[in-house]
Amino acid sequence: METTDQPGEIQAQRFFDAELRPHRSLSPKGFIILMSLVAGVSFVGGMAYLLAGAWPVLGFFGLDVLLLWWAFRLNYRSAKAVETLQLSTDSLIVRRIAPNGTAQEWRFQPYWLRIKLEERAPDDNRLILSSHGRNLPIGTFLSAGERAELAASLKDALERIRSSVQPSPSTSAIE
Repeated sequence: METTDQPGEIQAQRFFDAELRPHRSLSPKGFIILMSLVAGVSFVGGMAYLLAGAWPVLGFFGLDVLLLWWAFRLNYRSAKAVETLQLSTDSLIVRRIAPNGTAQEWRFQPYWLRIKLEERAPDDNRLILSSHGRNLPIGTFLSAGERAELAASLKDALERIRSSVQPSPSTSAIE
């Protein structure tokens, strides 16, 4: 795939392109079904306590449903986060869009870029891009296996770029 920023610019070959999104196992339809079941059980339980004369318990059952709904909404909101990685011969561009829509962008020169996969615990790691004293953790919402796979793919793409770049001949001459 070839890309350009402006007409007439030299095209840079893209070696890697990825969009990272947090995984959510419960679909919106599953959320509605789950909340309906929880609300139904809470209503039946609350009515039983109401009929037994313990009317304040009905409010606590309603509060439980409301808090569960709120927690799921926060979880779904955090799923709007996106990270994109675009590696071409001249740069690696990392764009991060937060759940609130705030976007940030970082650029790295591929020749100086280092990819570190720090092992923390048996099933935990951290993927860090490093260049010129700057560190940027990426894929924080991915599983440890997914981060390891991403690191391997990025390293492979970087190696392909570095092997395709020919060193320029020396222009200095002694006369």
